[in-house]
Amino acid sequence: MSANPGERSDGKNYRAVLFDYSGTLFRLEEDDSWFSEIEVDEKSVDVHVQAELMRRLTAPTGRSVEMNDEQYRNWVNRDLEPHLHREAYLHVLRESGVAQHHAEALYDKLIDPANWTPYPDTARVLAGLTRQGRKTAVVSNIAFDVRSAFRTLGAYDDVDEYILSFEVGAVKPNPEIFRIALQRLGVDPADALMVGDSEEADGGARAIGCGFALVDPLPTDSRPDGLVRALAAEGIVV
Repeated sequence: MSANPGERSDGKNYRAVLFDYSGTLFRLEEDDSWFSEIEVDEKSVDVHVQAELMRRLTAPTGRSVEMNDEQYRNWVNRDLEPHLHREAYLHVLRESGVAQHHAEALYDKLIDPANWTPYPDTARVLAGLTRQGRKTAVVSNIAFDVRSAFRTLGAYDDVDEYILSFEVGAVKPNPEIFRIALQRLGVDPADALMVGDSEEADGGARAIGCGFALVDPLPTDSRPDGLVRALAAEGIVV
């Protein structure tokens, strides 16, 4: 590795780093109280059912329940329009055996940025990249505004651009969402690294010439330095 921080062994120095949100910088980690009164198929929710419900609410790709054509269209386009997002996830919860009023309560938890937990190294990484003079962007398939999560963390000013699918009209892996991010940052694809937890969605950045680093969307207490290590593997030391 080069002696210069942030420079890869092949001499490539990334000018910008793009980050996914869910499972990369933050994670939706439930409080047991969310499920205290909820039943699935008229049975109390145990830890295994709770984990499966959370997986269905946060999986970046694929579908986990039966859907008709209209419901599938809502699901595919859920990150483009808030009302489609709501209908899609309420359907998932209902099909999972959750009553409508409980499904609505859980959905409200999902879209509240205050309920998302930052990974332990999120603030450190964003601040470190800012100190190094690198541009940063959050590039997320999402239908609600996550900026307040970064304000609470004290990292809002360490992100140069927030490229949220429902605001820009494109979802990963569509190359357009990555192009928008790079245009706003003023950086060429070859000078940017995309970091995310999905080979399919986030890895789409490679199609336009960006680098890509994969992280595991583990619980936050099980991944204390995943971002730091992912960047270090690409020659960026923070």
